[in-house]
Amino acid sequence: MNPFKSSIYWRVLISFCAANLLALALGIFLTQQFIEYSTAVEINWSVLAQGADQAYERGGSTALTEWSLQQRREGIEATLYENGQALSPIRIPPSVQESLQTWLAEKRDVVLQPWPNLYLAVQQVQGSDGHSRQLVAFSRSHSRLRQQTRQSIFLAIQGGLSLLFIGFVGWWVARSVAKPVEAIRRATQRMASGELSARVEGKRRAPDELAQLASDFDAMAERIEALVAHDRSVLQDLSHELRSPLARLHLILDLAHRSTTSEEASRYFLQAEQEISRLDDMTGEMLALSRLEGGIPGVNREPVDVSTLLRECVRRAQLEAQARGIVLDVVDAAPAIVSGNELLLERAFDNLIANAIKFSPAGGRVALRSQSVAGRVEMSVSDNGPGVPDAELGSLFRPLFRGSNASRADGHGLGLAIVQRVVKAHGGDIQAANGADGGLVVCLQLPLAGGESH
Repeated sequence: MNPFKSSIYWRVLISFCAANLLALALGIFLTQQFIEYSTAVEINWSVLAQGADQAYERGGSTALTEWSLQQRREGIEATLYENGQALSPIRIPPSVQESLQTWLAEKRDVVLQPWPNLYLAVQQVQGSDGHSRQLVAFSRSHSRLRQQTRQSIFLAIQGGLSLLFIGFVGWWVARSVAKPVEAIRRATQRMASGELSARVEGKRRAPDELAQLASDFDAMAERIEALVAHDRSVLQDLSHELRSPLARLHLILDLAHRSTTSEEASRYFLQAEQEISRLDDMTGEMLALSRLEGGIPGVNREPVDVSTLLRECVRRAQLEAQARGIVLDVVDAAPAIVSGNELLLERAFDNLIANAIKFSPAGGRVALRSQSVAGRVEMSVSDNGPGVPDAELGSLFRPLFRGSNASRADGHGLGLAIVQRVVKAHGGDIQAANGADGGLVVCLQLPLAGGESH
């Protein structure tokens, strides 16, 4: 998976970038406020003027220049003026050059802030030599702190804030990730302990990978729960259905054991053989249904001509139909190619035809039709039997369901259930309805390969 397409990656990246930018902005603000506060508390312009005058009296302009360089390193541009002239070089901002002579001429102490981030001090000082001089000092940061000290303070504040914000963002991201992961873990543990109804609690609405994982887990859990419930239901139905033939088989074998002649015993053994065959057919159909539920139809797909396959299934069923005088009427249609498993489709068609023959009266008629419409092939099988009560049509494809008319023919209630599973596995649909002239009509639709129509 490309990490740049991950919403979690972008959420973490944006969160940490935002935290660092916020820490940088707040660090600059707090550092500036700290410097401003420390300067306001520590600076003493009068003492600064005395120090400048002492340096000048001690060593003249050279000593004053050295003193000015020391102050410059601490963030202050300062020197002494005498008779309006600077006694050592000083860098004066052009914006205050014109006003400086006016402030000097007033011969009074001045401390002001003419522009933002620019502070000016003019201090009168009387030297021991009797001369009057004036201190002129500028500070853009209004700070006596050295540049290295200011950088250290800034880095300390910046580092502390970065750790604070990154720690908070890390906690928030970890919490947002750990919470859904913990919910999935709890749901997995509950499901592993046998609670198939377990679902992920408090699913997130954000469309990120964890929310998708939670949704996929719930979908998987629902599917597993439905399959297990279905298997339990089928197993219960099957166990109920097996009781009757097993009971009859036990009774037949008991009667055969008590028979007095070989002819009588042979007759009972023949009945037992029929019951065993019935049990074998039932378990075989149950295994086929179980394989269909397991998703086996998803393999070995190939082009299958539905019309050709239908005619072949009818040909094999002719013998059984003729034995009861039933006519199989096939409406020949143009070839209709679907992509599927030929063996499974053949089993579905055989079950539909066998079901129609089984419920048709002697001398009846079974009509089979197929046609291609709008990218799908539609096939119908109709008989002229008793039909199905409307209330039972919805349960007709349920495994082991036998309606009120089931007593008219032998069966296990699995044939149509298998047909439905095969059709669904091929992306199709199937319905059953009572015909206008009586009998049952079963219609199924399958998608044509490539979506073509004829």
